[in-house]
Amino acid sequence: MNNFLAHEAFSVLRIRNFRFFLFYRFFMTTATLMQSVIVGWQLYKLTNNVLALGLIGLTEVIPQVSIALFAGHYTDLWDRKKIIIYTTSLLLVGSGILLIYSMPTLNCFNLFGTIPIYITIFITGLVRGILMPAHTAFLGQLVPREKLTSAATWGSTNWHIAAVIGPAIGGLIYGFSNDVVAYSTVFGLYLISLLIMVCIKGVKFEAVINASENIFERIREGIRYVFDNKVLLGAFSLDMFAVLFGGAVALLPVFAKDILHVGPQGLGILRACPAVGAIIMSSVLTFRPPVHNTGKYLFIGVAGFGLCMICFALSSNFYLSAFVLFLSGAFDNVSVVIRASILQIFTPNEMRGRVAAVNSIFIGSSNELGAFESGVAARLMGLIPSVVFGGTMTLIIVAIAAIKVPKLRKLSLSEEINTK
Repeated sequence: MNNFLAHEAFSVLRIRNFRFFLFYRFFMTTATLMQSVIVGWQLYKLTNNVLALGLIGLTEVIPQVSIALFAGHYTDLWDRKKIIIYTTSLLLVGSGILLIYSMPTLNCFNLFGTIPIYITIFITGLVRGILMPAHTAFLGQLVPREKLTSAATWGSTNWHIAAVIGPAIGGLIYGFSNDVVAYSTVFGLYLISLLIMVCIKGVKFEAVINASENIFERIREGIRYVFDNKVLLGAFSLDMFAVLFGGAVALLPVFAKDILHVGPQGLGILRACPAVGAIIMSSVLTFRPPVHNTGKYLFIGVAGFGLCMICFALSSNFYLSAFVLFLSGAFDNVSVVIRASILQIFTPNEMRGRVAAVNSIFIGSSNELGAFESGVAARLMGLIPSVVFGGTMTLIIVAIAAIKVPKLRKLSLSEEINTK
């Protein structure tokens, strides 16, 4: 047992602040994804409108994209720990709004409609636009360069464990109790994550400032850095367009209710399946990190994800659908770990906030705009054809990227780590 724990894969866990950061991300992610499942099911129950689910993504992505570049700028100037603490506090406020809204005695739906729900989603998007670059940049301060790929893998494992627990608990609590109990649990988890973040000590960041540059010049510098680096740009773009068309998470409440005929408990299981696959893949990548033939594995991962979405759309069996989502999570995790490693290794510390902000726009575009695209496409094309179309577009995008960005296709992270 001691020999097993002495493996190089566990060395990054010996860093105290990194362990606390993982616990913080675990509770914060669990709460966020719990809330996502609860909001999606509650909103569809109240409106019975598939487009309302798509509007969740649009409402979240607008503030996220709008603030991301400014957040990246200040992440490279201010105390990153304080930024994370303040913005996590806003998530706590948002969950409190949903808790109050769901109290039956207040009758908020009849008084205000769904407006308070979308206000909370807007706040969540605003916070995500700040937290994503702050998390990425802060992680780079906690571990040495040679352990960044290992840290990215553990971070992905941690996130996906939370992604299993969050939706599952959210669906179960919502199904067997009520909205108030579910949102109270979310509120408590956000509070725990905030307290853990306070426990991270002794992390200092010295900003590298050019006094002649203003905020817009510094933002342009971050954007220019990404667009001048073919590997960064290729990895970010591949993820954005593939998930923009290929993701079907926003439509899971509809599949659960109308195609597979399962309740919120079944929805929680479906939401958790991709994360289970990702956890298993993360376990593999922990001991066999994708530092050799990195580009090839990246393209295989995204292509496999697209194929899984097509199979999911065509399935009418709950167990088959769950298994396909499990595989999609495994394939997607390969690209997640590789993309996170590329960002850390190809970006200097003093620019990680701005580069991570650009990446967050790509991710936000793929996930939240993808949710909106899924809702609109399902309305125009029908539920199943829209998801088949999205998976097919993912495969086409992978083929185009493999041809247009040969440097990414031939990438080997081991060579980059050893030469820089």
